[in-house]
Amino acid sequence: MQRLETVARLYYEQGLTQADIADKLEVSRPFVSRLLQEAREAGIVEITIHSLAPACLALLERAGTEFGLVGGRLVAANGGSAGTNESIAEAALRLIDDLGGGRLGIGWGHIIGVTVETLEHRAAIKTHLTDVCPLVGNGGVPVRSYHSNENTRIFAQQCRARPHFLHTPAVAETATELTLLKQTANYKAMLTEWRNLDTALVNIGNYPSTPDFASFARYGNLLVQRHAVGRLIAYFFDAAGQVVQSDKDYAIQIPLDLLARCPRVIGICAANARPDALLGALRTGLVTHLVATETQLEGALRRAQATT
Repeated sequence: MQRLETVARLYYEQGLTQADIADKLEVSRPFVSRLLQEAREAGIVEITIHSLAPACLALLERAGTEFGLVGGRLVAANGGSAGTNESIAEAALRLIDDLGGGRLGIGWGHIIGVTVETLEHRAAIKTHLTDVCPLVGNGGVPVRSYHSNENTRIFAQQCRARPHFLHTPAVAETATELTLLKQTANYKAMLTEWRNLDTALVNIGNYPSTPDFASFARYGNLLVQRHAVGRLIAYFFDAAGQVVQSDKDYAIQIPLDLLARCPRVIGICAANARPDALLGALRTGLVTHLVATETQLEGALRRAQATT
């Protein structure tokens, strides 16, 4: 029981990742995951899910008026960043379930990884999802949150849906390589999946971001000059919600016009996402549903009022 409490405090109070705890205790990450599950089962950790209070509903209604947001889920920031991220992940999974099934596309990033990991620890059940695909190629970093195909595999496996994989890097090295990759049968098949999406789960993050996704090679000084504030999948945008575009951007991800056509685009914010990044993302007009903390949305609305 003492060991369970120690691991729970490291994760929920001190905000360490499961990988950090595994390194600290010299055990495997799956073992840490099992200990956290045991801590919940033993009653050492309690996760409380609150229904949307009137204040939350009012915030979402204001966001609907201001940005055209259709709905979403707001959570309270508690238990440090790790605990808050877990609450956000749980809320995102409930929202996906509530919105119905069909074809789901998923982005990448830390909060997407937490969501996939949360789903991974549940028993696989048949849901209304029929197909799952990535929205971006695979990241070249040793962090599973950016391995798009692996996240797709797990999500589809746990929901008993069909997975579709994109066998490309997230960013091509040259324009020629980008052209060649877009001519492959695999990429063309993925375009078909993107055209027929019912729901997209996309990360909303800060700029500068870590990893930075070869941002200097893709944009030079353009992101600084345009005062970029945030990132959605591997797109960067400014405070006005304008996506920054460059003729040297060789990223391989769902085209903006296809994302805009998706009926439901769920923007999900990690605990560290800044209000200005959230505001810029909402101003893009791409996000139809939001999963974030009350504090983040309150901050975004205050900034919107101040800049109007």
